[in-house]
Amino acid sequence: MATTEERIRKLVDENLEIEGRPLGRELDLNSSLRDAGVPSADFVAFTKVVAEEFNLTFTPEDCVKFQSLGDLVAHLDSRG
Repeated sequence: MATTEERIRKLVDENLEIEGRPLGRELDLNSSLRDAGVPSADFVAFTKVVAEEFNLTFTPEDCVKFQSLGDLVAHLDSRG
């Protein structure tokens, strides 16, 4: 079974366009999504995709806490 990180990387490749990052290029999970040019509306839409993939819900407060994809992965892993 794929790890949370692998699943998130796949979802990013399928759903998010990150400025200056060619498709398939290794993604730094600790970089800021805002700094990477991902608009907040796109990130909110992405969290909906993630919620569906992991069968859970996010509150708006949860979304504000995610400064990077690494934060999102850590959150998902902590929920087991």
